[in-house]
Amino acid sequence: MDILFLLIPISLIIMGVAIWVFLWAIRSGQFEDLEGPAHRILMDDDDPLIPRRPELKEDDE
Repeated sequence: MDILFLLIPISLIIMGVAIWVFLWAIRSGQFEDLEGPAHRILMDDDDPLIPRRPELKEDDE
């Protein structure tokens, strides 16, 4: 029974921290664009990740 006097305040503190983190995330805009990352993964990147070597021209041979 004595452990309840310790566990209840600790659980209330943890719950308060979780609510504070959730409210901070809402205010800082973490949930603004939920569909953007899902659409971004489907888009093709036109820029190659590996740069191409300069192609040899016929005059340089």
